[in-house]
Amino acid sequence: MNGERLLLDTHTFLWWMTNDPRLSRGARRLIEESSAPVYLSAVSCWEIATKFQLGKLPVPSGLALDVEAGALESGLIPLSITFKHCQVSAQLPRYHKDPFDRLLIAQALVESMTVLSVDAIFDGYQVPRLW
Repeated sequence: MNGERLLLDTHTFLWWMTNDPRLSRGARRLIEESSAPVYLSAVSCWEIATKFQLGKLPVPSGLALDVEAGALESGLIPLSITFKHCQVSAQLPRYHKDPFDRLLIAQALVESMTVLSVDAIFDGYQVPRLW
């Protein structure tokens, strides 16, 4: 790992926390061996809480109700949402409509981060992505 700052997509964080086999070996290695900080956005907390409350996300309730504790226990750095992130998100092309992903894309662009995600939709926004 060359020191790129990583931003975990929400599913990447969940798969990491629950030891889900869908997390690729490469992604797991990037998280474990990164020489730079690995971040989790407040966007992911919002997404997990929202989808859990709607019954669309079957994750342990402890994790859904306290994402921050899970992130900090894993050594992840919290990334807050700023006005700049929101403004950039609103200016992105509309071909991806998911508000959670759009805000993650904006954060990655503004903060010069590489997103760790299986989701290739990020590539259309010229966001560096690894998996």
